Amino acid sequence: MTKALDRPPVRSAGVSALRRSVRFDVRLVGLAGVLVLLCVIGLITRPETFLTQDNLSTMLRLAAAIGVVSVGMTFVIIAGGIDLSVGSIVALSSVWMTTLATQSYGPVVMVLCALLVGLGCGLINGALVSYGKVVPFITTLAMMASARGLAERLSGRQTQVVTETGFTDFFRASFLGIPVLVIMLALVFAVGWIVLNRTTFGRRTYAIGGNAEAARLSGINVKLHTALVYGISGLCCGIAAIMVVARTTSGASTNGLFYELDAIAAVVIGGTLLSGGRGSLIGTLIGVLIFTVLNSIFTQNNLDTDIQNIAKGAIIVGAVLLQHTTARRRKRKPPARTDPDPQPTNTNGSQS
Repeated sequence: MTKALDRPPVRSAGVSALRRSVRFDVRLVGLAGVLVLLCVIGLITRPETFLTQDNLSTMLRLAAAIGVVSVGMTFVIIAGGIDLSVGSIVALSSVWMTTLATQSYGPVVMVLCALLVGLGCGLINGALVSYGKVVPFITTLAMMASARGLAERLSGRQTQVVTETGFTDFFRASFLGIPVLVIMLALVFAVGWIVLNRTTFGRRTYAIGGNAEAARLSGINVKLHTALVYGISGLCCGIAAIMVVARTTSGASTNGLFYELDAIAAVVIGGTLLSGGRGSLIGTLIGVLIFTVLNSIFTQNNLDTDIQNIAKGAIIVGAVLLQHTTARRRKRKPPARTDPDPQPTNTNGSQS
């Protein structure tokens, strides 16, 4: 008797989980559909060049750096924050790793320098947000200005050419026909996905973004975790700086311009809520590819960059409005009852 009565809640919970999974899959299918549509448009407008191996390789190389930055941005936004300094951190890391003093120690030191500078800037952001209680918008805005200014100071506003051939030979090479930069992007996304979806750190990131106070009451060290999340974003910027330097063979204070716009756009398009608590790295990856294909279409059709930026801004606004509309509909929808026919209970606690 008790076993039979216990079945409805279990079945209802299973149906609820299935519905959530279906909504998630439908969202990703929709994003994939948009990506395919853009590819078709590119093929129609430039059939002789769009799907060539050279153009595909170029698009993937261009997507590599902003894709890695978007991984870190996804962690930050899921945790309920924002990072406007990613482009400036990329610039500072690229300049610091390409100074004559740094290059004199070889490619290994160059890579370590970029990673440490990016990680350090990210941890500074995290410490100010967590322990200094400064609003993330103001903190990262200040870092955006400071890092860009320091990059200009170090480089003297001059482009620093990479003279270390070992660095360029490795990062500009290909393995089994796949560029090393693309392999790096795939590895960063794979590690990010595992951390976000298969570890306690990832679950705590979602919990903090959903309700920081509830997460704190449940025993999570919200301050330390938030600082580490911004550290991940900074580390991703350091990796992206390595990619940019490898692709351009130079470090400059102008590197990473508008990376914050591109990263936030890709993350929002991928379905991550700007309010935090929900997001997907797979959606972010598709968002990065969407904007990469869009940029390629604009470039091949000789459209101005200002039109590209206007289109990106419009897409971001549209995605945010769609998120708000969906959230309002979910709030208006009455909650489903898990046990529509509750059974009476006796005074001794057993069901009749």
